[in-house]
Amino acid sequence: MKVLGITGGVGSGKSEVLRWLKGAYGAYVCQMDETAKELQRKGTSCFRQIIEHFGRRVVGRDGELNRAELSRIVFSEEKELQALNDIVHPEVIRRVREDIAQRAEEGVPLYVVEAALLPDAGQELCDELWYIYTEENVRRERLKASRGYTDERITQMIASQPGEERFRSACTAVIDNSGDFEDTKRQIGERLKL
Repeated sequence: MKVLGITGGVGSGKSEVLRWLKGAYGAYVCQMDETAKELQRKGTSCFRQIIEHFGRRVVGRDGELNRAELSRIVFSEEKELQALNDIVHPEVIRRVREDIAQRAEEGVPLYVVEAALLPDAGQELCDELWYIYTEENVRRERLKASRGYTDERITQMIASQPGEERFRSACTAVIDNSGDFEDTKRQIGERLKL
């Protein structure tokens, strides 16, 4: 089984690439952010550690994490983002490693791991790591249109993620997703000859 890592900054179009890989190549897709959310539910070890570090202010009325409040904190202070990553990343890596082993036993041919932070956490899980590159102005327009984010929020999010040089140096390939998606599909097909 081939394990492919997909990474890129917020708004780069990773979700569209994942849908294409799943539909065209039968890939099993693991989004590390979703795994992280699952591992942060009330009652988990990660949840308890997050509350110990950040306090009750990040707990919502339903007893689960108030993700909006936690995001506000971690995207405005780098050391707090690092603290959250130090709590969550080791557990996510462990869980994904277990899932990869299970899917391999099931005969899955292509396992795709997606995360914006793969150059920093999880790269060791992948046979190849692809950077989905998209020009910043295109990313900004996508985030405004799809999520309604303000320029200030987008700037904070982009600043909190690894820079383009970090993505490029960590990855095996660069897929340019700035233009027409047909071109992106062509690039994927050239790289992924299963």
